Amino acid sequence: MTLESMIEDQNPWWFHEDDPDWVEFEEFEYRLVPEWTSKVFLVPFSLNFVIGPRRVGKTMGIKLLIRNLLGREKNPYSLFYFDCGVLEDYREIIEVVDEYLKLKERKGIKTAYLFLDEVTLIPNWWRAIKYLVDRRKLKNDVLTLTGSVTIASEKYIGAFGGRQGNGETIEVMPLDFRQYYHLFHDEFFQSKGEEVFKRYLKTGGYLAFLNRKLITKDVISAVKADIRTLGKSTSVARDTLGAIIDVAPDPVSFRKLAERAGVSAPTVREYLELFEGLHLLLPVLFMDAGGRILERKERKFVIRDPLLARAIAQWSGRELEKSVLYEWIVQEHLYRRFGEVFYFRTDRYEIDAVTKEVKVEVKSGGGKGGYPKDVIVLGGRDVPGFLYGL
Repeated sequence: MTLESMIEDQNPWWFHEDDPDWVEFEEFEYRLVPEWTSKVFLVPFSLNFVIGPRRVGKTMGIKLLIRNLLGREKNPYSLFYFDCGVLEDYREIIEVVDEYLKLKERKGIKTAYLFLDEVTLIPNWWRAIKYLVDRRKLKNDVLTLTGSVTIASEKYIGAFGGRQGNGETIEVMPLDFRQYYHLFHDEFFQSKGEEVFKRYLKTGGYLAFLNRKLITKDVISAVKADIRTLGKSTSVARDTLGAIIDVAPDPVSFRKLAERAGVSAPTVREYLELFEGLHLLLPVLFMDAGGRILERKERKFVIRDPLLARAIAQWSGRELEKSVLYEWIVQEHLYRRFGEVFYFRTDRYEIDAVTKEVKVEVKSGGGKGGYPKDVIVLGGRDVPGFLYGL
């Protein structure tokens, strides 16, 4: 297939045809236009980054944004989409954009909206984007890139310092519980909250899984594909993630985790940083009574979505306790709400989740006594209402 035909195939609206993703979206039993699409800055010049794990709906969100823009743009050729997963070299990104810019000129388009999907799959992708921006080839346009870990790293984002124009960097994660609940009900009721939460524990915030367009094996395949793309070992990744489930929800040192995973401490640290960059893991550090964060103390690790946690447990051959899942969900939601989460412990008690605004202990099973008055102690039935109210 020629480059020209690939471009035409990926932009069916040029020919007044529906995109396959639009058709699929309308077939969904549970539909949601992602809130993050409204944060993509659409005034030139803008370079937007949309980052997040695979299969969380980045592509669908971009396609829905394009459909919305078609309602206000007179010329459909002003909207350009390309899935970079079919490319092999960063120079091919430049070829694709140059090919479109020729078309843009022929059609007399002043401002175009370009969407390059999964651009970080291409080695040295940033060199192509930097080249295009520095030569002002897109000075009157809006360019939006989607991808996963490498696009989010400070090393690469730093290469675009002063080059984003009006653009935004947007993180996309699986749905939180409140968003998920509103797929089923408009108002919150305790009984319905408990019912929906049981479902959330199984499906996580992956809308495609809820709509039976995704299975657990697909989630792991996506994780493994990212790990391979970054030149790392999937077996080491599996064993390290399995070791995290083994010790959860307790804090652990790098050395102890390395011993359980059967690798060196530097290796386990490298992989933990990789998992954090892939939005798989959230590290929860210790905060002392004076509010100091002690990075050298043992830390907890949270797998950031229930479906992801179940998939990783299956991949690594581990059993995942419900009490662990409850704690992880609360910690992740507090992190999303406040941008930080820590833990605290003394000889008498431990507090699972601490922010500057709130302290929360999750007791999915037993009693709630023995904690300071400023600590919110959640029983299992309390968790859905707490999450919804954040």
